[in-house]
Amino acid sequence: MKIAVASSDGTHISGHFGRSSCFLVFEVADGKIVGREVRSNSFTAHAKGECSAEHQHEHQTHSHASVVKALDDCQALLCHGMGWRAAEALGQQGIQPFVLSEDCTPEQAVALFLEGKLSSASQTFCGGHS
Repeated sequence: MKIAVASSDGTHISGHFGRSSCFLVFEVADGKIVGREVRSNSFTAHAKGECSAEHQHEHQTHSHASVVKALDDCQALLCHGMGWRAAEALGQQGIQPFVLSEDCTPEQAVALFLEGKLSSASQTFCGGHS
């Protein structure tokens, strides 16, 4: 199983999925992390510079297809915030999105996921983000 964690710097969990600089992809076997890969984020609208600094893109329609494709081998995505459109796009491809309320390391977040202690993103949408 592979679990992606949106990261702001390759070490910490990103405050917002779309603004992450990379995704840490953890390979899990028998309930333990057995591998870790870093995937640069060149896929989201924020990463491509398509959103203004004032975050006025709510009325724009942008696709999450490229980031979903980049993570299509993952079963879950963990982050501190994401918009409902991103969560929906991930979910439609079988990638369960989860939003963390805990301040923890990416490895601790994966452990929380494996223990079933995270809330689904559908219950914790980041208001106004898409």
